Amino acid sequence: MRKIVHISDLHFGAADDLVAERLIECVISLKPNLVICSGDLTQRARTAQFKAAREFLDKLPQPQLVIPGNHDVPLYNVYDRFVNPLEKFEAIITAELEPFISDDEIAVAGINTARSLTIKGGRIGREQVERLRDKMSQLPDRMLKMIVTHHPFDVPEGEDEDDIVGRAKQSLPIIAESGADVFLSGHLHKSHIGHSARRYKLDSGYSALIIQAGTAISIRERGEENSFNLMEFEHPLLTVHKYICPVRSEPFRLASTERFTHDGRGWSRNQP
Repeated sequence: MRKIVHISDLHFGAADDLVAERLIECVISLKPNLVICSGDLTQRARTAQFKAAREFLDKLPQPQLVIPGNHDVPLYNVYDRFVNPLEKFEAIITAELEPFISDDEIAVAGINTARSLTIKGGRIGREQVERLRDKMSQLPDRMLKMIVTHHPFDVPEGEDEDDIVGRAKQSLPIIAESGADVFLSGHLHKSHIGHSARRYKLDSGYSALIIQAGTAISIRERGEENSFNLMEFEHPLLTVHKYICPVRSEPFRLASTERFTHDGRGWSRNQP
């Protein structure tokens, strides 16, 4: 069995240091095989904020897969925004903007969707999709194949659809048809689990899971507690646990659990 922790939207510069300590304690206790961070490590892409994020990540278990978000691109420094948009991220966090980790049970590919030309939105390019397709199509069916972006491929009912990553309509069917099982993202500061078939009708009828993580430690909660997800996978079963910190002086606690079974055409939710 593989245990994967998914955190997102740390926003150092607008992070709660006490909640950060609580999260580190909880994640270490879970003993994950992999920690994923899906972007927005900083609030304003400043050096001190990236250094704080680096110190935080160094306290979490390894290995880690980390990608940038739109807040990790400078907002007010116009030169850096367009000439060196992710220079500090690459220098302090990781130089790998399309990380890939795999073993005999899971494969996880990270994709950078942050762009200089947008303030809030993101985009996935054709070449990125082609590289994902090549990677995923070569992997065994029994593996859990996960894609990590900052900007989501779908949003919960009633949320702003402008938050969906650019070129999602063209990209998700290609990536999913190549074997991707699960799409992880952040950005919304809201946790959610949905099926790709709700928005994307694939010719094969296949449906992937779209799993959204809330903000792990930011004070910018947007009406939802700080949270993160723990996924446990043992083919064909995937369990998603949501942990929350409703009171900053208390530990993170388990809030909900959802279980899914993969039947070859996608994921079905198990009855309680």
